[in-house]
Amino acid sequence: MERTHYCGTLRRTHIGLQATVCGWVLTCRDMGGVIFVDVRDREGVVQTVFDQAVADPASFALAERLKNQSVVQITGEVRLRDESTYNPALPTGEVELAASHMELLSAADTLPFSLSDEEPVREELRLKYRYLDLRRPQMYRNLLFRHTLLGEVQRLLNDQGFLQVETPVLCKSTPEGARDYLVPSRVHPGTFYALPQSPQIYKQLLMVSGIDKYYQVARCFRDEDGRADRQPEFTQFDMEMSFIDPEDIQTVVEGAYAHVFKELMGVELSLPLRRITWRDAMARYGSDKPDTRFGMEIQDVSEVVAGCGFRVFEEALAAGNTICAICAGGAGHLSRKELDALGEFVKTYHVKGLAWAVVNEDGTLRSSFAKAMQGDSMQRLLDAVSAKPGDAVFVIADKKYVALTAMGQLRLRLGKQLNLIDSKRYDLLWVTEFPLLEWSDEENRFLAMHHPFTNVMEEDIPLMDTDPGAVRAKAYDLVINGVEMGSGSIRIHRSDMQEKMFSLLGFTKEQAWEQFGFLMGAFQYGTPPHGGFAFGIDRMVMILSGADSLRDVLAFPKIQNGTCPMMDTPSTVQPEQLEQLKIRCVE
Repeated sequence: MERTHYCGTLRRTHIGLQATVCGWVLTCRDMGGVIFVDVRDREGVVQTVFDQAVADPASFALAERLKNQSVVQITGEVRLRDESTYNPALPTGEVELAASHMELLSAADTLPFSLSDEEPVREELRLKYRYLDLRRPQMYRNLLFRHTLLGEVQRLLNDQGFLQVETPVLCKSTPEGARDYLVPSRVHPGTFYALPQSPQIYKQLLMVSGIDKYYQVARCFRDEDGRADRQPEFTQFDMEMSFIDPEDIQTVVEGAYAHVFKELMGVELSLPLRRITWRDAMARYGSDKPDTRFGMEIQDVSEVVAGCGFRVFEEALAAGNTICAICAGGAGHLSRKELDALGEFVKTYHVKGLAWAVVNEDGTLRSSFAKAMQGDSMQRLLDAVSAKPGDAVFVIADKKYVALTAMGQLRLRLGKQLNLIDSKRYDLLWVTEFPLLEWSDEENRFLAMHHPFTNVMEEDIPLMDTDPGAVRAKAYDLVINGVEMGSGSIRIHRSDMQEKMFSLLGFTKEQAWEQFGFLMGAFQYGTPPHGGFAFGIDRMVMILSGADSLRDVLAFPKIQNGTCPMMDTPSTVQPEQLEQLKIRCVE
């Protein structure tokens, strides 16, 4: 008899029916003459009962020696449990399957770890045996949540006239952005494809083609150093629209997020989402992806401490640097050891140090720099940041964005340390008007802050010739709880403007056309103004499902160094394969 029901779907309405379930043995309990076997599949758990008076002898004998996680097929009659044995923790808790026959489809060896959600297991072991780890109910729920989320967004965009188009995975390597994964061509020795970092250029060409509204669930690859919140391959929901302004694409994205939050989380988002410019985000939060679930905003106190006499502040101001501060309410209990640890923490963000002052409950002061402050300058500083008894004040003096970034990281650390962050709250906002370019001391040139296809705010176009570092881009990021969920921009759609952008990045005209001539050439045949957005599916599922790591929402993830413990990749290949590709490995 073939399977008739999933284990987790049996209910009172099935009482009296003959049913066949298939799944993994979760537990066996021999009560002397009666054996209870809990069987689980992806839909849940059902209790099966083997009674010598009902089950055939071979099946009963098999039940006596079953091992957990063996795969079985069980046939029997669905019946009501005795009321005293109801299990309210299970949707199937009112019924059981009185087994008449069982087949052992696959016996299981002793497991390397428990598959219970409640028992902690080393992540390295979980990933080595990922196919077992995925049997845990929470992992299945995460993958189901991901599937449902993607389906909801796709359905929503389909209803709005978007067309799903797949773009190539084997594409051209480009010099800007992260490192490419390269794929050698056997047919054309010495040449290489690159795996896409994003479908960026292809989706722009789709706009040239007149597709008008496009989306894709895109697999992307970036050969970057390992980070806890990054994977070498990831999935993004990619979209592009023609004849739009930033508000148009932002409205579509907001609508998609609001729909997902309502349908999957039961949360109503207030639209339109709040917007904050990049400069404002950096000035107030020290981050281009600010966590706004708590206050403790950064304040510029450069004018307040001018002429204070403290050499560190005076030298910083003379060099044209910034002095910024935060007031950590209720942090006055921090010990000297804890304050010194915060000082060491901010140094990892390339600032010289951290000045601090604690206002004791009795109004007295303990501070690392108060004695060096002249006159009433210290009181002016405390007043400027609204410090009260029981508060701590932290000050950093350095180059503007170095100081703000370090202070932003300190703010986040204190927010967690002082339990100021409401983990059940979702705070979404747009960060807009990013700088078009950022200077790289290492490469001694400008780099594109987002990518080299981002368009410019019209009023800043003259600055491209006079002050490129001050040019603002038509770029926008969506942030949830201090995590960048996605990024987008209005694109350049004219070849002359694209040439100009490449020149700011240090390309000669010849280099630009050699690398990107196919794109700029396409722009010469009538290109609509267009823009788009892409958000990371992995991060979104992680945030909304409450998972601790990206690896908990991916079926087969890599670990931080980019390897897969289960498949033992990357791995060497046969010499014959390298010979066919005309490749030789050198140490």
